[in-house]
Amino acid sequence: MTSPHSTLQVPRLATEMRRAPSSSGHDAGLLLLRIVLGLTMAGHGAQKLFGWFGGGGLDGTGQFFTMSGYPSGRSMALVAGLSETLGGLGLVIGLLTPLAGAAVVGTMINALAVKWGGGFFAPKGVEYELLLTAGAAALALTGPGRYAADRLVPALRAHRFVYGAAALALAVVLAGGVLLLRK
Repeated sequence: MTSPHSTLQVPRLATEMRRAPSSSGHDAGLLLLRIVLGLTMAGHGAQKLFGWFGGGGLDGTGQFFTMSGYPSGRSMALVAGLSETLGGLGLVIGLLTPLAGAAVVGTMINALAVKWGGGFFAPKGVEYELLLTAGAAALALTGPGRYAADRLVPALRAHRFVYGAAALALAVVLAGGVLLLRK
């Protein structure tokens, strides 16, 4: 039997430390995911709000929401556009990440419900919406990493799983409420 301080333990400890995941790599990966997913969602929101990037603006998107069975389509387009834009920008800078991720998840749950039934793959499938939803939920649960504005918010400096889980629960409840309004 060897003692914990024997020389036989040192090489094994050194090997385990080399195999440990890179904290910098982890944070850089989260930053990359936040930027790409956040800008994608902010762009979708800008399509709805301002008609940018070939979008319908509030009027065109509102008509789509009305045709999809939502009451007050223009108001729903405003809510979706703001959720996507502000949630996306929050993810990009890593500010209030659990809520930013939840905002994206809530809108994407409704997008999934509208597109459901067209299969999994494009052009009528839901794989794109599902990927965005999962990415936003993962960020809400894991936190933004070190390269984020949340590091400046004392309550969010050390991300807690419970914050992300609570934010996602809120997103699911609110998205479900909106879906109940749909005809």
